[in-house]
Amino acid sequence: MKGALTGWRRNLAVLWLGTFIAGMGFSEVMPFLSLYVGQMGDFSKNELTMYSGLTYAVTFFVVAVVSPLWGKLADRRGRKIMLLRSSLGMAFVIGAMGFVHNIWLLILLRFLQGLCAGYIPNASALIATETPKENSGTAIGILTTGYVSGNLIGPILGGVLAQVFSIRLTFIITGILLLIVFVLSLTLVHENFKPSDVTATKREGSLLSQFKNPTLIITLLVSTMIIQMGNNSITPIISLYVKELMHNVGPITVVAGIIAALPGISTLLSAPRLGRLGDHRGADRILVFGFVFAILMYFPQGFVSSVWTLGLLRFMIGISDGALFPTVQTLLSKNTPRELTGTIFSWNQSFQAAGSMLGSLLGGAVSGWFDYNGVFIFTALSLLLNFIGVLIFIPSMRHPFAKRSAS
Repeated sequence: MKGALTGWRRNLAVLWLGTFIAGMGFSEVMPFLSLYVGQMGDFSKNELTMYSGLTYAVTFFVVAVVSPLWGKLADRRGRKIMLLRSSLGMAFVIGAMGFVHNIWLLILLRFLQGLCAGYIPNASALIATETPKENSGTAIGILTTGYVSGNLIGPILGGVLAQVFSIRLTFIITGILLLIVFVLSLTLVHENFKPSDVTATKREGSLLSQFKNPTLIITLLVSTMIIQMGNNSITPIISLYVKELMHNVGPITVVAGIIAALPGISTLLSAPRLGRLGDHRGADRILVFGFVFAILMYFPQGFVSSVWTLGLLRFMIGISDGALFPTVQTLLSKNTPRELTGTIFSWNQSFQAAGSMLGSLLGGAVSGWFDYNGVFIFTALSLLLNFIGVLIFIPSMRHPFAKRSAS
């Protein structure tokens, strides 16, 4: 028994480091990717925002499509091989981005990056299956801090590396880090793989019929997509917006990295507290608060004249994320049959990736039509429409403060 405990604890330690580096590697190139796109050619402002949006979006489009397929393959072949596929593939693809000089080659590599995605969800699945039940909740919670911490540090580290060295070298360094993750996963992660029951996979055709309230499930999945769309609509233009606010003077990549990291910091601080508050006061109340607060914080971001004000408002957006994302997941979990939890969360990941894709495309397009401030107004209006839809299709949300939610 002692050996088994050592095994799962070693898996947890290695995969924590792996998800930390994977989260950091994925996020550290995000703040300046649009600046890198600008180095691929002599583009007009509209062309730059459109190409930036496409470069961001193509990865998320592929992730949205292939995530359920990789999930099925992991059930058949094991999670460890998916970890190796993802880490090795991303190491070469992201490293190769440092050598391209053509926008279409960069977009192709971003497409391939989407095919290589899946390290973090497969790490979570492996920990869930290899850890004793009495320790699984704690283990998954610890693993989550690895990805979140990497996501926070990544934009700042990427901004510093790009400022000190170059954007190209940052891609190469990221590829080397992911190659280290591959070696650690290959040599130190152990999995006792047992293929899932074939009969369980045959029920997926009638997935929604197995839920007591399919409308609620669909509404929550769509909400995941819209919330993530709002977050990612800002991503293609954040460094360009910072550059404009700083009048093209100063350490733009560093400031853009800090601005990009601020929502994650406030999410990390607020999510546990809001989760506990939801347990005591009702998840419905937290979800309503999250939507209203996000709408109020997005609108003024389109009218700021100082990078400091933008930073403050971006920090506040993280608080709304800390309310929205965990609460949606909690409501999904509480309204999903136990045997379908894994399936519904894979769909939730796909909807989240679809939101990232739509946000990247629409953010680039809207900024081309209405300038950068139009993106923030568009995001606020999208969340307002989403909130109205939630009130219509989830009746308990209409009176969240009348009584404690049963959800």
